[in-house]
Amino acid sequence: MKTVQEGVTFPQGFLASGIEAHIKKQDRDLAVVYSEYPCQAAGVFTTNKVQASCVAYTRRAVEKGPVRALVVNSGNANACTGPQGVEDTLQMAHLVAGELSINSHEVLVASTGVIGVNLPMDRVARGIKQACSLLSRDGGENASAAIMTTDTVPKQVGAEFTIGDRVVRIGAMAKGSGMIHPNMATMLAFITTDAAVTRDCLQEALRDATAVSFNMISVDGDTSTNDMAVIMANGQAGNEIIEGPASEGYSIFKQALDQVCMALAQMIARDGEGATRLIEVEVAGARDDGEARTVARSVVSSSLFKAAVYGEDANWGRIICAVGYSGVDINPDTVDIWLGRQQVARNGSGMPFDEERAREDLAQEVVKIRLVLNQGTGRATAWGCDLTYDYIRINASYRS
Repeated sequence: MKTVQEGVTFPQGFLASGIEAHIKKQDRDLAVVYSEYPCQAAGVFTTNKVQASCVAYTRRAVEKGPVRALVVNSGNANACTGPQGVEDTLQMAHLVAGELSINSHEVLVASTGVIGVNLPMDRVARGIKQACSLLSRDGGENASAAIMTTDTVPKQVGAEFTIGDRVVRIGAMAKGSGMIHPNMATMLAFITTDAAVTRDCLQEALRDATAVSFNMISVDGDTSTNDMAVIMANGQAGNEIIEGPASEGYSIFKQALDQVCMALAQMIARDGEGATRLIEVEVAGARDDGEARTVARSVVSSSLFKAAVYGEDANWGRIICAVGYSGVDINPDTVDIWLGRQQVARNGSGMPFDEERAREDLAQEVVKIRLVLNQGTGRATAWGCDLTYDYIRINASYRS
């Protein structure tokens, strides 16, 4: 398997575009992705009780299937907008369907941006018409730029592998910089593949991939109203249909999907609002993987710890504090902690370490923390970023 810096048009049969519809004050803000062939689809969605209308709509469309297209706007979340917001979501699907001569229930819809403001549907309608006219095999990069809000860089990745004698591809794009604490069950991920795979198998694979990737990142502890990750599979690779774990190719497909999702998740964490460093927290020795994930997320979500990373302060007490309030029944007297290259705590107690060396490790682009709970074989990794003054600056004037 090889990974490439390609996006949603990397697999066979997918076209995309991204244009400036003037929903935002500047930059591209509307993307369309289109499959020339019907797709099986799967999705995972925010567990926030307050959900944008596009979340409920896209969940139903994925369950009904098949699908052919996806439309995404940035700059406006179309959340908490009442009946008009629901109508606007339906209208977006209808407009795309009309331009592409498909059924509206074959169109997925996503929005991201400011909450509580109605979409400027006249601009959206003109933008959809333009975006559909510009669909191309080269449009993936523009599409990834069009879904950004406070992101500083587009996020896309692809993977290529073989199943039997068939070359199979996965392509993906994502957005996310702030309001990042997914629990899916303002992070969006859109994945395409030309693999032949059943919907049930696709849903299971995406759910498992999400558990070790998007659900293992945190920038600021806020779970968005619009979070979703969806995947579209058009089967054009021609491999034997993957129906489940016993199928030929399932393990390599799942491995590739996991890698793509984890790559996107790390890009999102690295691009956290105001961030200067990526934080990687590895937990081992938990009773099971689930408890390891809970502990890792607790540490990477700690504002105090994230601020310490920014200040290059080796205050490992903030790490073990976050372990203690994670909700997992740990034994504090068996916890070992490494900060970068050095062990700083053994059996829950501090030990001598080189402060200058620790400061050097905390100044790296990727800050690595390792915890061993010594209670079992469970393990997990979570990603986040440091908490900086710029995070406050960006979010103090988000609507400006």
